[in-house]
Amino acid sequence: MAGDRPEGGEVPLLYSEGNVAARVALEREVRGWSTTELAERVTRAGVKMNQTAVWRIENGTPRRRINLDEALAFTRVFELPLEELMSPPLEGLDIDSRRLVQEAVEAFYETRDARDRLHRAVVAIADHIKAHPDSSRAIHEQCLRLMGDERDARTLTSDIEDSGHY
Repeated sequence: MAGDRPEGGEVPLLYSEGNVAARVALEREVRGWSTTELAERVTRAGVKMNQTAVWRIENGTPRRRINLDEALAFTRVFELPLEELMSPPLEGLDIDSRRLVQEAVEAFYETRDARDRLHRAVVAIADHIKAHPDSSRAIHEQCLRLMGDERDARTLTSDIEDSGHY
């Protein structure tokens, strides 16, 4: 029916190259990157791109087409699944809100990775102490020296004594 189509006669697509272009611009802006910085990151991700190409993807008339290799490089650079990159941006979030959410997501993953790293280290030390029981006191002393805070050192050595279960 004629009423089902926007004024230009085109049916909006859930996934489209236009969505990718809009998301590239939005994701770049959220991260505070210039078009040059994004082009450098895409190039480091394995797909040669220059600043002009990024600008033409975001603003060109006609818009520069995005090939599959480039789309996949954008997903790596932005750490987004391809389906998310192809989806239209969510309505109702301004750029500041998006930046705050981006910061929270990055902090979440950094914290998770740090917890995983701490757990592996604590388990390795606990295993070392099991193999060398006489090293327990020296390990506690080394924790205290490196941490400088008795309470934190006690917490860490308690985690070690519990074999990394915290």
